[in-house]
Amino acid sequence: MTPVLRVRGVTKSFGGAAALKGVDLDLYPGEIHALMGMNGAGKSTLVQILSGAHPADDGTIEVGGGKHYGLTVRKARSLGIACVPQRRELAMGLTVAENVMLGDLPTHGCAVRWKAVKEQARAALCGLGIDIDVARVAGTLTVAEQTMVEVAREVRRGGRILILDEPTACLGADDADRIRELVRTLRDDGVAVVYISHYIDEVMAVADRLTVLRDGAVVTSAPAAEMEPASLVRSMVGRDVVSRRPERPGPKPESGLCVRGLSHGRAVRDFGVEVRKGEIVAVLGPAGDAQSRLFDLLSGRRRPDAGDLYVDGRAVPFGRVAASLASGLRCVTGDRRALGLVQGMSVDENLMLAGDRFARRRLHRRHELARRAAPLRAGYGVVALTGNPPVGTLSGGNQQKVLLAKWLETEPVACFLEDPTNGVDVAAMADIHTLVDELASRGVAVLLASSSAEEVLRLADRVVVVSAGRTVAEHDITAITRDELVATALGGQPK
Repeated sequence: MTPVLRVRGVTKSFGGAAALKGVDLDLYPGEIHALMGMNGAGKSTLVQILSGAHPADDGTIEVGGGKHYGLTVRKARSLGIACVPQRRELAMGLTVAENVMLGDLPTHGCAVRWKAVKEQARAALCGLGIDIDVARVAGTLTVAEQTMVEVAREVRRGGRILILDEPTACLGADDADRIRELVRTLRDDGVAVVYISHYIDEVMAVADRLTVLRDGAVVTSAPAAEMEPASLVRSMVGRDVVSRRPERPGPKPESGLCVRGLSHGRAVRDFGVEVRKGEIVAVLGPAGDAQSRLFDLLSGRRRPDAGDLYVDGRAVPFGRVAASLASGLRCVTGDRRALGLVQGMSVDENLMLAGDRFARRRLHRRHELARRAAPLRAGYGVVALTGNPPVGTLSGGNQQKVLLAKWLETEPVACFLEDPTNGVDVAAMADIHTLVDELASRGVAVLLASSSAEEVLRLADRVVVVSAGRTVAEHDITAITRDELVATALGGQPK
């Protein structure tokens, strides 16, 4: 079979640092090709070159038999290369139909033919087996539905090579299954899919072939059936990665964080939890359930309809960010791009942003900033290709470490962590788990919101399971298995 896409000898450097080193890649029609690698391995750079966002320094890209030495975004689209990024790019105020047809609205003279817009959008969705009302506003869709709409839009535009970047990140089990089923439908329709994911089990289940990048070079490329999870991780990291639950000191008897009777619309209903100092308590539920609202409520960004919050035994008023911070509570968002980091500011500036705010430091000398930030870089394992670039240029795992260092080094009494390993690779995940362990060992009360049963079992001492905004179960982590935990979280009953 002839490849629909052939990449040969592609190189790319930024500021003298090599991001890609002679990368070769073959992609066949009707194939799911997983692109694997650590954060910073070169996956994003390769995707940006294929989609025309960055030119390659050297090498060729062959699409449909024609060689191209540099692609622009427009040229890549005309060749049928489309990308659905991890950060969704829908116009949230427009309807599903308008988003699917965006840029190609059928008109009659100067008037848009709205009936045709709906009919053609509905046909594009139905052709992929997607059942979503085209009249719905995009902002009301779940993350999984937004992904499906973006995929339908790109396929309708003629996408024959579809790049999906972390399509199931932050999704619950049911929504992730819907996305994987859609990907299989695309493959069966002859679309060549480049699938990027940090979930090893998911990749082994969905991919036909795997290509692993490490330090900008291809380490291995083989059929998925010939790879084992352990060997795949070794190829990605260059060593074995083990994340074991360590022995931690037992929790102290004092309460570090207490939430009582918390209610907010239909999303959160009479939710309560108490976390002792030195204890990690997880809130587990389907993505989009009650735990997804806790960041806004606990951080003071939103005021709930009812409820009480206590930090270190003292009442904290809701709806005031300053009061939440002054209490010793640190809330680390799961949306590092929009809420966690200032993308255009440097790594060192982001690292010191919270600490300097607490210290009321307003003026900085650059060399002094670098000196103060250096221990945080070292302690949290932050790695950058160049000295002190904008934080938005770092890999996802390094951005997450910057976000954690920014808040966890400000002497928290209690901490709320929202999906702390979202979109990071296996090695960065293990590093972050160790950081959370150390946080609890320091006597900090840690409340963890996660949609990953594996992460909950690895980190938590206790788990509170929520469904439809309510607490449905609470377990000591040693008294429940993974299957029982998943069954409870999905609304079933543990056997």
